[in-house]
Order: sequence, then structure tokens, then C-alpha cells
Amino acid sequence: MVLCVQGPCHLLAVERMGQRPLWAQPEPAMQPLPDGAFLEEVAEETPAQPESEPKVLDPEEDLLCIAKTFSYLRESGWYWGSITASEARQHLQKMPEGTFLVRDSTHPSYLFTLSVKTTRGPTNVRIEYADSSFRLDSNCLSRPRILAFPDVVSLVQHYVASCAADTRSDNPDPAPTPALPIPKEDGDPALPAPVATAVHLKLVQPFVRRSSARSLQHLCRLVINRLVADVDCLPLPRRMADYLRQYPFQL
Repeated sequence: MVLCVQGPCHLLAVERMGQRPLWAQPEPAMQPLPDGAFLEEVAEETPAQPESEPKVLDPEEDLLCIAKTFSYLRESGWYWGSITASEARQHLQKMPEGTFLVRDSTHPSYLFTLSVKTTRGPTNVRIEYADSSFRLDSNCLSRPRILAFPDVVSLVQHYVASCAADTRSDNPDPAPTPALPIPKEDGDPALPAPVATAVHLKLVQPFVRRSSARSLQHLCRLVINRLVADVDCLPLPRRMADYLRQYPFQL
């Protein structure tokens, strides 16, 4: 406590007691640090810096995420598998605006493609997969604003709900949708690269495949999902509740 009081008198008192003041400490206390001192500190601090490091990819997590997405898509009825862009165009050509389907992408860097009828005709938008999440492929400027989802059905359902909300509100100035590029048709490598254009995505209703007609049970499940936010609150047998959880979507 004596050293915490300002003034020289108390420092002299310390000297009288036989103790050496701070300024008179022996020289070895001022020796330089060893060469590896700073490296050791950095090594000790590395466990506290995982947030700044890039995310470590987990192949098992990716496989589970992709398998779950395939399971949901097969249940949906509007997943068309490995049809080409030309075939998707033929199916959607005479459909109303906002009709869509999901198919396998022929591009080696993508898993799925969303084909949708727009004011310009059938358009294909690739679905990007990264870090166990799916998002619509977009240009670099719009990419930070594009939402990511754990599966493709959740992605599509989000945009369907957003378009429905804009239609119900009759807002003359609706919220701007992400600017999505119009890639050249998958499977048509001879086509020249298009001029940089953007399309406003509008999803209204899925185009169900005839060969995968949805069962009455599945249609009832869709109605329940639209009316009930949490199926666990319903007094249902376990088997029926498990069936509802297998496809927790409204499309």
C-alpha cells in the first residue's frame, strides 16, 4: 500500500526498511524475451480465434443435407429429375406466369435448376449449394442479399410465400426481388453468353409431374401444414404425426 501513494517521501521510507525501490531493481529483469516467446503466445491464443477461420467442411453433413433435399423433392411431386432445359421449356411454354418446377442441373457445378415461366417465357435459374445451404444463383452484387436455406423445398416455399404476400397487399411499390441472371440454356453450349440482364423472380404454383401424382394422404398433409403451425400440438397418433413431419411444407 505504501507504493500506491504518490510522493517521494514514502519511497524513502521503503528504502529505510531495507527494500529496494522499483527503479533500483537489478538489471536481469530487463533482459530481452526469448526468440519463441511471441510465437508461443500466438499458439496459446489460437483456440480463441475459431470465428475468424474459414468453416471446416464436413462431408458427412453435406451428404445428409443433400439426401434430405432429395427426399423432400421426391415427395413434392414437382421435381422432374434429369429433364433438359428444352424439355422444361416445352412443359412451361403454355403455362401461366409463375408456374415452376425443379429439375437436375446439367451444369457440373450445380445440383438443381429452377425452371419458371416468367414474362419473358420459361427461364432457368440455377440453385447454388455451399456450406450445407441452398440459394439461388445470382450476380456478385446481389449475392450478399440472397437468402440461404437448408433444403430446396424451403427455398422455393419462401419465394412462393413472398410473392403471395405481395399480391395480397396490392402494394404499388413491392419490395425489390433479387436480380437473378438468365444463364444460357443447360445443354446448349453453342449458344453465346447472353447480355447481362436480370429477371424478377415470381413463383406462384408448382407444375406437378403426372407420373408422380400425389396421393390423397400427401394432399391432406399439405392442407394440415397450411392450417397448423405446429403439428406436435395436434392430438394425433404417433404414426400420423411422424408422417406429417416427413414433409413439413405447404407446396
